Amino acid sequence: YCKQALLKFSKKTVILMENKLMLKEERHQKILDEVSLRNRILLIDMAEQLDVSIDTIRRDVKELDKNQLIKKVHGGAISLGFVSNNASVDVFDVDEKQLIAQKALSFISEGSVIFIDGGTTCMELIKLIPPKKKITCFTLSLPIASEMIKKPNVDLIFIGGKISKESHMSVSVGAVNELSQIRFDYSFISTGYIDPSHGLSEFDWEVVQIKRAIVQASRKAILLCISKKFNSQQKYKCVSVTDIDTMVTELDPDDPLLDPFKNLNINLL
Repeated sequence: YCKQALLKFSKKTVILMENKLMLKEERHQKILDEVSLRNRILLIDMAEQLDVSIDTIRRDVKELDKNQLIKKVHGGAISLGFVSNNASVDVFDVDEKQLIAQKALSFISEGSVIFIDGGTTCMELIKLIPPKKKITCFTLSLPIASEMIKKPNVDLIFIGGKISKESHMSVSVGAVNELSQIRFDYSFISTGYIDPSHGLSEFDWEVVQIKRAIVQASRKAILLCISKKFNSQQKYKCVSVTDIDTMVTELDPDDPLLDPFKNLNINLL
């Protein structure tokens, strides 16, 4: 009887250990998916989403960072693709982002003055700009600037100030002040979260101030946004969807997923 009980207990222990391992793998995949989609995540958000402790998520992120799958930062994690223009870094949903970039390229005309935000979709847009095209480009992103400087006919202007070691972008009051003195023909911006009612939002207050200043400095603001970000929001609102002139997605403009945006008086491309 004791041997049978011990065997039964051992089998149950093995099953529990297997389930625990499976749950850990699922958590890791969910973290990777969120980081790839949003570019950056907070430990506390992931802990709430996955219904585990912050310490558990912190250990998960530390392990993923050790395996060079994401970059661990204070209070969260960031996508490797967000802070690098290295072609060897895998880009999440790259086909969709390239389609978005191809659509957005039609807005960049000879002699225009534009702003390009940070992020992997904006990076795909830069790669498509013809070397012979003469434009003036402003940016706050070091990776974007590093790629854009390769274009021989682009006048590149970096908006300075404090550089975030996490996002590799200029985020400061100085940058906001500089933006208030500029008028872009078009700004190409990204967002981590978008909801038809709540608008564009982020969890970093400094980034929120930057986004608002970019939109205010733009004759027309063009949002480059993959549809997987729809119907999501964070605690700090940047701007309303109606403050955007055009939203470019990978979807056909008649796709039902875009229906909630069709009464907001913005162009859908």
